[in-house]
Amino acid sequence: MKIRKITTVLCFLCSIMHYAQTIPVHKINENLTIDGDLSDWKTSFLGPFVVHDSGKKATQDTFVSLTWNDENLYIAYRVLDSKITGKPQKKDSQIFNTDDLVEVFIDPDGDGQNYVEIGVNAFSSYYDMLLKCISPNCGGWNTSIDFDIPGIEAQSKITPEGFTTEIKIPFSGLETIKNGNFTKPKIGSKWKGNTFRIDYGNTTEYLALQPYKSLQFGFHQPQEFAVFEFVE
Repeated sequence: MKIRKITTVLCFLCSIMHYAQTIPVHKINENLTIDGDLSDWKTSFLGPFVVHDSGKKATQDTFVSLTWNDENLYIAYRVLDSKITGKPQKKDSQIFNTDDLVEVFIDPDGDGQNYVEIGVNAFSSYYDMLLKCISPNCGGWNTSIDFDIPGIEAQSKITPEGFTTEIKIPFSGLETIKNGNFTKPKIGSKWKGNTFRIDYGNTTEYLALQPYKSLQFGFHQPQEFAVFEFVE
């Protein structure tokens, strides 16, 4: 009986660890240069990403780091990719259908509406999209890829191992989201979101830093988003 209880506790703890849904965002004092070069990046990387709807190991690893200062949210990716698929494209092209890329979804007020999706490929082509509503409860799928975040910067750099990407998202740009209920973060603030990668290389895989508990296909499951916690 005692062994059974210990086993049950261990299984419960493993479950909690596997689905640890808080992603720390550590604060810095300086501004970062967005050039795709991670040699000056000081914040630790999280990962590797896993298949988003199963938690299984990815064919190729992806790592991400998030940091912030009083003005901006910064995100960096380190991607292993033996076969990069894609090309330079104009802004707001639907590269998520064709190109290897990294993505971030951000929902500051956590209500599953008016959240932001940003994707960047290995050639620095990017889009920023507003997801106004995807649930039947608020009118169904309603998106705007023409939406722009003022001041956003995104840059990738192809490396011998794959590619790296840096993104800068000014908080002032997020204030422009209508009905987004955005408030500038401070220590202890919590936003909903997640980081992703689509790999169209040798085998197509949809990857996430935090897999979804529901095991349903598709990144757009705001009820399953992790928590971005702004910390020192």
